[in-house]
Amino acid sequence: MSRIIAGTAGGRRIETPPGAGTRPTTDRVREALFSRLEHLEVLEDAVVLDLYAGSGALGLEAASRGAAAVTLVEADRRAATVIRRNVADLGLRQCQVRAEPVERVLASAPSERTVELVLADPPYDVEETSLERVLALVVPWLVQDALLVIERSSRSPEPTWPADVELIGPRRYGETVMWFAEYLPEGEIA
Repeated sequence: MSRIIAGTAGGRRIETPPGAGTRPTTDRVREALFSRLEHLEVLEDAVVLDLYAGSGALGLEAASRGAAAVTLVEADRRAATVIRRNVADLGLRQCQVRAEPVERVLASAPSERTVELVLADPPYDVEETSLERVLALVVPWLVQDALLVIERSSRSPEPTWPADVELIGPRRYGETVMWFAEYLPEGEIA
């Protein structure tokens, strides 16, 4: 079991999917991540995509802390079922769960850009070329100045960012590294 750190559902426990296929972000790393996101003022009323959602801990934390809409994308149907239960148990109605592969969801880009924050925690065994493809597919979803946060093993290389996505910098937490980047179309400088 894991828990929501803060916000409307703060302190409440969430169920994690059974088996070794899911690696929930630790409470300590999540607390550090969301402290930074709140400092950057990107959570309140944000539209969030949680890719490779696993237990849903990142997206649920964003919803608890004030995100207006959160789409949690998880290909594993058992994990998606657990996320749906967590959403219902926590009463986070602004959350939508999509039990589909990330690439399939992203390939169906919306007619307008709405996403302000992307949280992606792919399994560590996802190859860099697959992650590069996912990052390219997410761009049509992003509003200007959208923030992307990619969680990887500290042994993984920096993700390959698409054009118009600029690295802000990594944050390391033991075995975990969070890569922060911003969508700045037409070469705009932050």
